[in-house]
Amino acid sequence: MRMKVVSTGVLFCIAFLSTAESTAQKRTVVGKICGDPTQVCRTRVNFQPYELPFDFGKNYVISQSELFYAVIVKSVKLKSNDSNCEKAITEKERLDAQKLFPRNMVFVMRCWETGQNSYTNVVDGVSFMGIYAGQTQKEANAFLSRMKSSGKFTDAAIRRMRIQINGT
Repeated sequence: MRMKVVSTGVLFCIAFLSTAESTAQKRTVVGKICGDPTQVCRTRVNFQPYELPFDFGKNYVISQSELFYAVIVKSVKLKSNDSNCEKAITEKERLDAQKLFPRNMVFVMRCWETGQNSYTNVVDGVSFMGIYAGQTQKEANAFLSRMKSSGKFTDAAIRRMRIQINGT
């Protein structure tokens, strides 16, 4: 009798954990980055021009991109009372940088606002401009080397990150 109760309890736990895991997998989607703005990306229309788009799947609640490398070319510490985040890094600055790197998406994290992309591995309260540098460290190093040899953004640094959207 005792063995039957223990067996039933173990089976219940396994069923519960697999259901919880299945639910978590449905809520979080890992999507492919659209890092080249010259290529077709079916989800690009769902993002602001300054956001790095990625495939977030269907019927998502919480979605995140695959890991990628970016080169951070500018960062600005935001004042806690600054409500106009567009002043930190302007769209003109982003577009000027995009002209220099037409096959690598230049993106900006202006503020931490609901419904917009947020990026992992960055400091809270900082706006930044980054350039998509690839899926691997090797690609990112090569991109950074080409960038620095051009004399542009000589203080740039590589950062590994992912994009997150909370669609709730």
